[in-house]
Amino acid sequence: MAEPTRRAALAIGGMLMAGDAAAAGPTAFDFRLEAIEGGPLDLGQWRGRPMLVVNTASFCGYTPQYAGLQALHRRYGMRGLVVLGVPSQDFNQESGDAATIKQFCDATYSVEFPMTNLAHVRGAQASPFFAFLAERGGGPPRWNFHKYLVARDGRKVQGFSTQTGPEAPALVQAIEAALAA
Repeated sequence: MAEPTRRAALAIGGMLMAGDAAAAGPTAFDFRLEAIEGGPLDLGQWRGRPMLVVNTASFCGYTPQYAGLQALHRRYGMRGLVVLGVPSQDFNQESGDAATIKQFCDATYSVEFPMTNLAHVRGAQASPFFAFLAERGGGPPRWNFHKYLVARDGRKVQGFSTQTGPEAPALVQAIEAALAA
């Protein structure tokens, strides 16, 4: 795709691009999503902080990972880590209603980390944000609770499979390294 066309497609897809940042290419912090409560969720508010992005689902065998994600949020949030939950119905295991998802997460797992509204995370309909993550982090999610750890620069992304739980040593070590960088 020609550069002007690519930039136009990214702008239409929810990207914010300005000045030198546009010349260097987009970062994870250049995206805007919709918050689960409604309204815009500008990822730029976390610029310079490592971010763990997870596609979530309420009716999945991996749903108990919410507890581990909340534990990561409590353990590392004060040090700068942002845990971001992105509910998706791409694997047919999520409610279609944001209020129901939020109520489930709050009541069952006391989720305090930010969450977005429902989003497509793979395929032709993947949100531009997840296309960005997949391109840099080893491909699209193969199932719910796939994790992407975004570095402070917003450009480096490391992917972790569903089977890598929030407490897995490899993920914890990667989070520690991202926080130390």
